[in-house]
Amino acid sequence: MTGPILFRDATILSMDPAIGDLDGGDLLVRGERIEQVGHNLEAPPGTTVVDARGGILLPGMVDTHRHMWQTALRGLGADWTLSQYFVFYYLNWGKIFRPEDIHAGNLLSAIEALDAGVTTTVDWSHGLQTPEHGDAAVEALRAVPGRFVLAYGNLLGAPWEWTNSTEFRAFVDRHFTSRDDMLGLQLAFDVTGDTAFPEKGAFEAARELDLRVTTHAGVWGATGDDGIRLMWDNGFCTPGVTYVHAATLSEDSYQRIAASGGTASVSTESEQSAGQGYPPTWQLRRHGIPVSLSMDTSVWWSGDLFSAMRATLSADRSREHLEAHAAGETVVHNKLRARDVLEWATIGGARALGLDEQIGSLTPGKKADLVLIKNDRSPVMFPVLHPYGHVVYQAGRGDVHTVLVNGTVVKRDHQLVVPGLDRARAAVEATVSYARSTMGEEAWQQAREPEIPATEVIPNPYTYTDYTGDGVAVQHADA
Repeated sequence: MTGPILFRDATILSMDPAIGDLDGGDLLVRGERIEQVGHNLEAPPGTTVVDARGGILLPGMVDTHRHMWQTALRGLGADWTLSQYFVFYYLNWGKIFRPEDIHAGNLLSAIEALDAGVTTTVDWSHGLQTPEHGDAAVEALRAVPGRFVLAYGNLLGAPWEWTNSTEFRAFVDRHFTSRDDMLGLQLAFDVTGDTAFPEKGAFEAARELDLRVTTHAGVWGATGDDGIRLMWDNGFCTPGVTYVHAATLSEDSYQRIAASGGTASVSTESEQSAGQGYPPTWQLRRHGIPVSLSMDTSVWWSGDLFSAMRATLSADRSREHLEAHAAGETVVHNKLRARDVLEWATIGGARALGLDEQIGSLTPGKKADLVLIKNDRSPVMFPVLHPYGHVVYQAGRGDVHTVLVNGTVVKRDHQLVVPGLDRARAAVEATVSYARSTMGEEAWQQAREPEIPATEVIPNPYTYTDYTGDGVAVQHADA
């Protein structure tokens, strides 16, 4: 598509209170920006008109925490716990990843994000053992026409050391001397709770470089209240910090985050499955902490925010029911609504990145990052009676019809129109082959199929059958 683009006759979920939602609405894109939103808009000469009837138009989604480099081993850890994840990457195999492996994972993940309507992704890139690994990450992100933020990290290094090294500062000068809203930079590191607070040097580096910080906080058994207290006491709890997971914190820690203007990145599928703690939106809402959504890593889960929204809404409501039942009460009205989680996936993510003046809502003047959900071949895409509920509970990545980033069409008629997928496939195949041969077949199989702990079957005094142990009941002869 060249020239202006006009989306005609869509259900528009603008995420802008001044515009609201429009039935049968139009949206005009000119260049990089949204020019008009309304009804019966005039098409300027040379305009491409997209028939959006029966579709839902929304802002591009924003993922605020994704370990993109790990996409090269997609699905390998489907049955891992968080402990097994730590052992695999932090202790055993994270060190074998070469710069080209970082590049392969990032390239595939970046393309995948656009395909699912995620137009902005934070690459929580803690596999950057050397600046050369960082160069490879940047090269991959710049090769794909999405909007990205490289959250630079190094799981094998001390953050107070690498953030202040001449090599890292040279990396910053190489790639980020001028600010680019298509590729930003953050610092990614965790706070262990060591009373000496060695992470102070990393926070000071972030302040010196005017960079935001993203940190895994409230992760059961790893990071907790001591880290939040040390950040607060040393003046590093600020609006420029995103607390990832934030699942197992005390009331006091949530109050500190709220008072300082920090934001949370919730990865519900991860928290539910890996064990960081119960997804904390029910707590974050009580404290007024702004929420964004993320998918964490495709070594476990899908890379789309439809899954994140659905899981988050369900987990929050489950907790409300459990708390009510424990008190002998019944939930009559749901507090968290489908609209809320779609806001978290769009404008909420933009706010967490400090980009809400540019993206996150369908507001005239903002960058044209947007997604049309429409699928005339699907029996699931009609009727659309509750647009927010439809996006969250009915639609999926296969229903993403058109995606624009910065006014550029990257997907149309359900087909990606960005180059690089074949290149990404070849690169990932090379990484998988290299990782498997380097680890050895025994370690590879152990990673794919971790040990299953024994399950104790509780004796049942009411049974009148014998169980063989495999679920088959055997009736007594005299029964």
